[in-house]
Amino acid sequence: MIPNLTLVIQGLAFFAVVLMVMKLGWPHIIAAIEDRQNKIAEGLSQAEKARKELADADARVADEIRKARAEAMQIIDKAHQQAAQIVDKARQDAIVEATKQKAIAAADIEAQAHKAREELRGKVAALAVAGAEKILKREIDANAHKSLIDQLVTEI
Repeated sequence: MIPNLTLVIQGLAFFAVVLMVMKLGWPHIIAAIEDRQNKIAEGLSQAEKARKELADADARVADEIRKARAEAMQIIDKAHQQAAQIVDKARQDAIVEATKQKAIAAADIEAQAHKAREELRGKVAALAVAGAEKILKREIDANAHKSLIDQLVTEI
């Protein structure tokens, strides 16, 4: 075996294999690499598009949150105003009711004072009759002198 001939045959076989790979396998490998590159480029562009959409969505969400907070503040302000109105109305109603109760109490006091005066007048008249009876040392008939006693009660 001649080492040079073996080397030449191995070289020819190597080149034949390389030529076959270049003709038959290389286009498939290049097509797969290019397909993979296209898929990666497409994925990157979709990822960039998704990032932009996410940023837009975040901006819309922030805007909606800001609007919701402003609306919530308006609702809270309205609630405070309504609460203040309810408190003012309740205060006014309480003042009106207190005035009514005060008037009723004043009328009741006046009626009781009038009743007490009438009772006092009756007792004074009875005491006057009793005093006059003792002074005169005789009994005075209250029924007979009713007009005189009534006149005395009205003067007192």
